[in-house]
Amino acid sequence: MTGRPAVFLDRDGTVIEDRHYLRDAADVRLLPGAAAAVRRLNQAGVAAVVVTNQSGIARGLLTETDYQATMRRLEELLAREGARVEAHYHCPHMPEVSGPCECRKPGPLLYRRAADDLDLDLGRSWWVGDRLRDIEAALTFGGRGVLVLTGAGLEESARPEARTWATADDLPAAVSLLLTARGETSCQ
Repeated sequence: MTGRPAVFLDRDGTVIEDRHYLRDAADVRLLPGAAAAVRRLNQAGVAAVVVTNQSGIARGLLTETDYQATMRRLEELLAREGARVEAHYHCPHMPEVSGPCECRKPGPLLYRRAADDLDLDLGRSWWVGDRLRDIEAALTFGGRGVLVLTGAGLEESARPEARTWATADDLPAAVSLLLTARGETSCQ
């Protein structure tokens, strides 16, 4: 094994409120306990990495500049509570509009890029999100996934294929679950 573990976090509905095609940075709102959960990952030495599908860019509902502004706002809100995300990765595509790509979750491209950029071990990493597509890449890389019941998670959890995944009420509960599953205060 080389590299350190990461927790790949979905953004909308997992870390922040899902505002459906968020384009105004002033509308970024952390979900309760999200900053504390990210801070726990930071303290445990686990890379917290946001990976998000942003099809609103391909649809013309927001621009790359809008997305970058919301990303900076998220970083500001986390920093106020002593938390940080090591990197952000996003897919701006929508297959029906811009054609197929390998970066749209659960595609592997953004995770491989993060592993290269940050020296991560994908096999020891976790995926956390409110949609199955947010966590399905765990199967590709031999990691583990947790479906949170915030955002679209409650509805997603009713799908038959959701039965094979761990669930948690929210991001703080997911972080507790994954840290406990390792029997220590880190994911190593």
